[in-house]
Amino acid sequence: MAEFQFHDPGSSFHHLLISNTPDLSLGAREKWGQTGLPGAHPSEKKDLSQLIPHGTTVLALRYQEGVIMAGDRRATEGYAISERRIEKVHKADATSAIAIAGAAGPCLELTRLFQTELEHYEKLEGAELSMDGKANKLAQMIKANLPMAMQGLVVVPIFSGYDLKRETGRIFKYDIAGGRYEETEYYAIGSGGKDARGTMKKIFKPNLPRDKAVRVALEALYDAAEADVATGGPDLVRGIFPNVKVINQQGVEDVVDEEVRTLLEEMVHAFGGE
Repeated sequence: MAEFQFHDPGSSFHHLLISNTPDLSLGAREKWGQTGLPGAHPSEKKDLSQLIPHGTTVLALRYQEGVIMAGDRRATEGYAISERRIEKVHKADATSAIAIAGAAGPCLELTRLFQTELEHYEKLEGAELSMDGKANKLAQMIKANLPMAMQGLVVVPIFSGYDLKRETGRIFKYDIAGGRYEETEYYAIGSGGKDARGTMKKIFKPNLPRDKAVRVALEALYDAAEADVATGGPDLVRGIFPNVKVINQQGVEDVVDEEVRTLLEEMVHAFGGE
């Protein structure tokens, strides 16, 4: 009679998911064809970047009391717009948020799993993970997604939050292999990330007040949309504006559309627009 062996995943929901339902875990591709689509034959290999909606430019920057995170609202399939109102900045827990860039489906899947992971840990341990612990956990999950990334389903987020122990905002960036790196001032990623970083490099200043920091984020996204076809600019007619969150000691707060509209109209007027 074979001896039963029990593997204790500890307080990690992600490890519990992998050990009990490996087919549902990030990175599971044993039953998938080379296209990354269920049931696909190797001879049907296609370019996933043309089939899967992709979310683009997201950014984060530090301000006086914490961190500002923002993202445009456009998702694209190749050269076509697949979604105009996708949300790319999501609350992770009480004092942190995650901004997603890459293949929209896996990005949202990873976000939901990460949110559950943090909640699961807190319920079992009775305490929140540290900021470094959260950042490391997300790095492990991105690394588990590497087989999917190699087939075109790339997930590369930005993770930011308020560190209650250090009493400061912190920003973490990642590569597709799960490498984790901390930025001290600002960062942007996605197809328009380079343009957004260029804008922030020129106008960012340490210890900005909240309103000015939000404006820096909006201006960076505006410039990215002007230079990158996959990044959506503000749509004043449809009422589609960037998704902006403020993270500080009090928690994660959404910047309402009315405030974003006002700041954008002031900014466009200052640029000499109508």
